[in-house]
Amino acid sequence: MSDSASGDEPGSGREPVAAGPTHPGIRHGTGWPPEPAAEGTDGGWIAAPGRWTARGALAVDCLLGAAVTAVVAVAITADLGGSRGPDVTAYLFAAGLGALMVVRRPFPLLALAATATGVVAYHIADFPPIGLAIPLAAALFSAAEAGRARIAVVTSAVLLAVSSFFRLREGEDVGYLLGYELASSVGVMAAAIALGDAVRARRRWRWESRRRALSAAVEREREAESRVAAERLRIARDLHDVLGHTIAVVSLQADVAAEALADDPASARSALGAIRSASDDASRELRATLGLLRDPAEGDGRSPMPGLDQLGRVVTSVSDGGLTVRTRVEGTPRPLPLVVETTALRVVQEALTNVLRHADARHAEVVVRHEETAVWVEVGDDGRGPGGGHRDGAGQGLRGMCERVGLLGGSVELGRAPSGGFLVTARLPREVVA
Repeated sequence: MSDSASGDEPGSGREPVAAGPTHPGIRHGTGWPPEPAAEGTDGGWIAAPGRWTARGALAVDCLLGAAVTAVVAVAITADLGGSRGPDVTAYLFAAGLGALMVVRRPFPLLALAATATGVVAYHIADFPPIGLAIPLAAALFSAAEAGRARIAVVTSAVLLAVSSFFRLREGEDVGYLLGYELASSVGVMAAAIALGDAVRARRRWRWESRRRALSAAVEREREAESRVAAERLRIARDLHDVLGHTIAVVSLQADVAAEALADDPASARSALGAIRSASDDASRELRATLGLLRDPAEGDGRSPMPGLDQLGRVVTSVSDGGLTVRTRVEGTPRPLPLVVETTALRVVQEALTNVLRHADARHAEVVVRHEETAVWVEVGDDGRGPGGGHRDGAGQGLRGMCERVGLLGGSVELGRAPSGGFLVTARLPREVVA
């Protein structure tokens, strides 16, 4: 038996609501899962569709009260003893015991206390005996149903002990009282309490099942939102890398073309060709990314996630602008997860874009080193080195690079290159843990 402090028991016409963002009937600002409410409060419960309404519950309690009144009235009419006969006052006691059933749901302890007091007062007035079990059964059931089983048991035991004591003192037959009536009274009271506690336990089980189902639904929704947010962030980083790199190349080549247009038309045409190539590459990646956003099943077959096989294209687009870039691959190349290859390429792309924009360098070197458990990517230059405004790691590009590598379980170090310039070193694990 349990003795919860709740007066609004789970399953008693109220059901939990999830605190998720799309569930109807949400109460914002409340915790999840909701706790059973305190007595007389709403406490985060709402009426469940198709369950007992307030009007239906009141009708049931009125019928129960009428039954209690009828049973007690029959016992009074039988007139099996007592110094006072069945008069109007006795029947008023019967009506009062039945009327208490109307308040048994919101105030179960009040109904039990008032019923016990009424029964004791009735017997003190020496009306025809009605026993203890029958008048108290409904109130005991209500108290146990509301989670007050211990109080119901204590109340029953005290009333039985007091009643037996006074009846024995008045000369009641010991064999009849203890051998028959006490046993039947204990059985009826125990059955009422056990039934109420069983109803409460079933309601709590149903409430717990619904709570778990709603919790699972909210958790699935949150996971879906988290995946959507992560995908949006990935796409935003891809677009930043593609557009940032392309704009840097286009800006540099446009300056070259403007300077060489009059004196060196061949160099100007070469610069314009590099602009066209960079623009085409960016346009192709943007189309693939936007196609994936519209519908992954309607893609044009071109992956929006290029790998290290595109390293030469990235280096060429930078070299055409006058920056000499040397590439070197160390170790034995082996197949890598596509996300690792894409991240490695984006590190190179972002690092070279920063060289074009900020380093004022003439040479750069890209090193890709394959090891057993990781792939290392190093991009160094001979420019101004650490200390510039963009070199403190606060830029969106560098921050995005570190976040992208960190999601794979890797790391990024930013520092001074041996040539005096800036050095980006990224370590990416070969195996990505989901």
